[in-house]
Amino acid sequence: MKYKNIQTTVLIILRLILGYHFLFEGIDKLFSVNWSSAGFLLQTNWLLSDFFHTLANDPTLLSLVDALNIWGQILIGLGLIIGLFSTIAAWSGAFLLFIYYFAIPPFIESFLFIDKNLIELFAFIIIAIFPTSHILGVDRIVKKIRSAKNG
Repeated sequence: MKYKNIQTTVLIILRLILGYHFLFEGIDKLFSVNWSSAGFLLQTNWLLSDFFHTLANDPTLLSLVDALNIWGQILIGLGLIIGLFSTIAAWSGAFLLFIYYFAIPPFIESFLFIDKNLIELFAFIIIAIFPTSHILGVDRIVKKIRSAKNG
């Protein structure tokens, strides 16, 4: 896709901000000695709360969920920051935020179903639909290498 300069700039900045946020959240969890998703999972009380409570109450499943959450956030963040597989990273981030959004009722502490997770989810969707890593990112280099091989 071809964007105007201001569109490109804003989309790249948005991609970097989202990447930084997810990378920071993942690294923070990784180095927090007692971090676990158990507290979050146990306070869920909406659509899939029984499933989330089962995950929290099974030590094996909980450690898997914790690892997936930590490394998912780190890899999504890195992918967006360096622009490698950034569309996949953006859709993965949107999926993770979708899970967070539906885990805890958005109407309890927010304004008519709108909360920070929903806003960030849509920011990830924007980055997925309007990619910029082919302009500034490792995906640009990968694209050039593929073109040279095929060309």
